Amino acid sequence: MRKVSKGDGDAFHELVNRHSRALFSAAQALLSNAADAEDVVQETFAGAYRAAANFERRSSVKTWLRRILLRQVARHYRDRPMKMQGLDTPEALDAPMSPHKPSAQSGIDARLDVMSMLQELSPEHREIIVLREIEQMSYEEMAEALGVPRGTVESRLHRARAELKERLGKYMER
Repeated sequence: MRKVSKGDGDAFHELVNRHSRALFSAAQALLSNAADAEDVVQETFAGAYRAAANFERRSSVKTWLRRILLRQVARHYRDRPMKMQGLDTPEALDAPMSPHKPSAQSGIDARLDVMSMLQELSPEHREIIVLREIEQMSYEEMAEALGVPRGTVESRLHRARAELKERLGKYMER
């Protein structure tokens, strides 16, 4: 980060190479499509480049980048209303599914259904689930990235898991 803050392009390129895949995965889980996720990741790296001199080394670079990513995702939602893909209303989750035989496609369909359910969560619950379950961050890393106490992380995660479990239960009853 010291090299990046001094304008070292090779160091910045290494930072991007090291973290872009994980940032994109998190962004894609938080947003409704890959194009928006790419935009947010680009803005994250642009913000990191501009703020590199302000990196205080109190947290890991990974945690610092996740914090920037979360701010960019919040900005995305503030600037553009969320458009659910294939879901016009929350009641669409209760619509009957057409039965199909187990196949490779059914695994993809199930993943897409879970991603749709994840998009139905509040932004606060969605980000906490993504950080813990997809990014596999520790409670301390999550607290640092979100700028909240560990207890807040634990309670948000509990509520988010309960909400997701309820939605998944409705899905499994079909």
